[in-house]
Amino acid sequence: MALERSKMDVYSEIEELFTSGVSEEYLGEDVKLVEHMLQCADHARASGAPSELVIAALLHDIGHLLVDDAAAAHIAGEDAHHDEIGAQWIEARFPESVSEPVRLHVDAKRYLVSTDPLYMAKLSEASIHTLRLQGGLMDQDQIKDFFTLPGAKAAIQVRLWDDVAKIRDKATSTLDSFRIEIENLAGNR
Repeated sequence: MALERSKMDVYSEIEELFTSGVSEEYLGEDVKLVEHMLQCADHARASGAPSELVIAALLHDIGHLLVDDAAAAHIAGEDAHHDEIGAQWIEARFPESVSEPVRLHVDAKRYLVSTDPLYMAKLSEASIHTLRLQGGLMDQDQIKDFFTLPGAKAAIQVRLWDDVAKIRDKATSTLDSFRIEIENLAGNR
């Protein structure tokens, strides 16, 4: 019974974060933050990704909801490290297969910009701005090291979904449609 309550508590925590006022705007993007995360998860689900990757896509930007005044940090030109903050929150509730793609999705953007000459043109203006704050291009050693990390390949996929999940007012699945996956994975950490 305690395990069942724990699963429900994780879902409730996510629901509370997703419905908080902080979730409304997404740091310079023309989409609401929760819309963006739901769109990203919908892309993952539509591609047939495993549940762990669908939930990583859903929660990849949850760190923005956990950072005190993320908007002020963004305006001040500071990296609030939403990737690390989000991954730490997730790893307390989910397996590494969910937390590590979240932890690495910012570095995945840096990796893709550094290895694919066409990738930068796919980024939104806000994403280019945050790229500079997040360290910019990787050097050759960073590129090599990144791809050896557990979850790096999954993080690249989350990043690619992230880039196309920025359409304001696009119809998405509801958070509740991910409830079973959230609860199943929350019990497997």
